[in-house]
Amino acid sequence: MKKILFAASILLAFTLSGCRNASDKAFESAFVNITDVVPDVILEIRYYSTYNFVGTRVDGYMQPTALLTREAAAALKEVSDDVKAQGYRLKIYDAYRPQRAVDHFVRWAADIPDTLMKAYFYPDLDKSVLFDQEYIMAKSGHTRGSTVDITLFDMATEKELDMGGTFDWFGPESHPDFGGNPDTGEYTGDCSASPAGRTITEEQFANRMILRRAMLAHGFRALDSEWWHFTLKDEPFKDTYFDYPVRQLF
Repeated sequence: MKKILFAASILLAFTLSGCRNASDKAFESAFVNITDVVPDVILEIRYYSTYNFVGTRVDGYMQPTALLTREAAAALKEVSDDVKAQGYRLKIYDAYRPQRAVDHFVRWAADIPDTLMKAYFYPDLDKSVLFDQEYIMAKSGHTRGSTVDITLFDMATEKELDMGGTFDWFGPESHPDFGGNPDTGEYTGDCSASPAGRTITEEQFANRMILRRAMLAHGFRALDSEWWHFTLKDEPFKDTYFDYPVRQLF
């Protein structure tokens, strides 16, 4: 059986290779498997699984892997070396995201009755506001290939660092300035933006700042609405939105 499965995987690889067009080859020359550049990174590709705000595997995620432009991956290697010296490893939820996945999000957001994962990711929001409040948009920086959704894994405790909120939480609790000033790293305890009275502790805010400082120090810029989201400042494809599926590159 193992021989049969191995032969089938080889056949699939040759088939995919033979079907690649010029556009695919150009993508593959500009992108890398993150694990080839940062071999000790931890991957938890949420959109390949069903544990995400949609509740199903998202279109375009053919394998639970992560791709980035060569430039972004090189910068992420510097981040990894930085945080490893502090006792952490990087954990990635998402990186390059094909346009077909973004289109899937848009269709899901328009399907108002589908609230399967509401309790886990947007309990304080009516699904009808997701477009207006820009939680879902027709274009994503991820599709340009130099954006990553990321957190830290504590090697001492062998657990994710407690960031005081989950990846892809739709609400002000995800904002970098929730509970403090991200520019200075000062914890203020101001959590008044939470519609449900949620709070973040000083330690949780400090943990977010460890990640933020490392990412900004090595060429990434932050997003003001998601503590986990960072984009390479000098991204090579500022106006290109790719649709190559997420799968291991040859």
